[in-house]
Amino acid sequence: MADAVAFFDGRLMPLKEANINIATHAFNYGTGVFEGIRAYWNEEQEELYIVQPGTHFRRMQRSARLLQIDLPYSEERLVRITQDLLRANGFQEDVYIRPLAYKADAVIKVGLSGISSGFAMFAVPMGDYVSMTGIHVAVSSWRRISDNMIPSRAKVVGAYVNAALSSDQARLDGYDEAIMLADDGHVSEASSSNLFMVRNETLITPPVTADILEGVTRQLVFELADDLKIACEVRNIDRTELYSADELFLCGTGVQLASIVTVDRRPVNHGHPGPITQALQKQYLALVRGQLPAHRHQVTPVYRPRNDA
Repeated sequence: MADAVAFFDGRLMPLKEANINIATHAFNYGTGVFEGIRAYWNEEQEELYIVQPGTHFRRMQRSARLLQIDLPYSEERLVRITQDLLRANGFQEDVYIRPLAYKADAVIKVGLSGISSGFAMFAVPMGDYVSMTGIHVAVSSWRRISDNMIPSRAKVVGAYVNAALSSDQARLDGYDEAIMLADDGHVSEASSSNLFMVRNETLITPPVTADILEGVTRQLVFELADDLKIACEVRNIDRTELYSADELFLCGTGVQLASIVTVDRRPVNHGHPGPITQALQKQYLALVRGQLPAHRHQVTPVYRPRNDA
C-alpha cells in the first residue's frame, strides 16, 4: 500500500496523499455512500477482470441520489477511471475496489442539502474474505436497520455501524459471521452479504422488502441458477427455517459465495457444503475470471486495449 495509487480530487495520485480534512461532513456524520467491486486475475489469460462495474456504479448513483450527493461522472466514465486506477497500480492479483461519494464540505451541519460532494476511489489486493469451504454463523441480537430509518437498499457509510456491531459480536462469540433479522422478525441478511437457503432443491432468498441490500452478486446467483435449471423462490424466511434448511450460503462481493455449515452451532447438511451451493460456487468463480463465455459481458478487462466508443 505504500506505493499505491488512488483517484482523488479528479485525478490519479499517491494514496498517501489522498486525504480529507477532519472537519469533512462525511467524516463527522457518515454522509457518504460507497461500493465494493472486485477484480479477478486470470493467470492463463494474463488479464484482470472487473466484475460488473457498470452495475455497481448504477447502484452507487441510486445510493447517491438518496443522500443528495452529486456524482460528477457518468457510469461509463466511472468504469474507465476504475480501469485506469487498476492499470496505474499494475495489479496482477485479485483486487477489491472501493469507490466513495460523500459530502465534502468542512462544516458542522446536520443535513444533506447545500453541501458539496466529493468522489474518491482506491483498490487493494484481496483474496478470500471468508472461508470458501464452510463458515459458522449465528443469528445476531442486533436487528437489521429498517429502510425507513436508513435506506437499506443504499450502501450508506454511516449505516455500516449496524453491520459492524453484528459481525463483531459474532466473531467475539466464536462465529465467522452474523445473520440479522428484520424488525418484523423475519430473516434479512448477513452483516454485509445476502443469504440464500435451499429446501427441497429450491433456492430461496428474502425479498428486497426484507430490508436487504439489493445485491449485485445476489442477481448473479439468480442467473447462474437459471443456467443450472435450479428453481428459485423469493419470499420471507423464518428464523427456524435456518435450522432445518438443506443448504445455506452467503453471497456478496466480499464473501463471494460462501457455504454456511452451522447456524447457532446447529449443523447444516451434516456440517458440509451442499451440492447446489458447490455447483453455484464453481460457476461463480469461473464467471468472475472470464471463463464462462455466456457471461463474458459481465466482466470488464483491464489490460486489453480498451474501446472508448
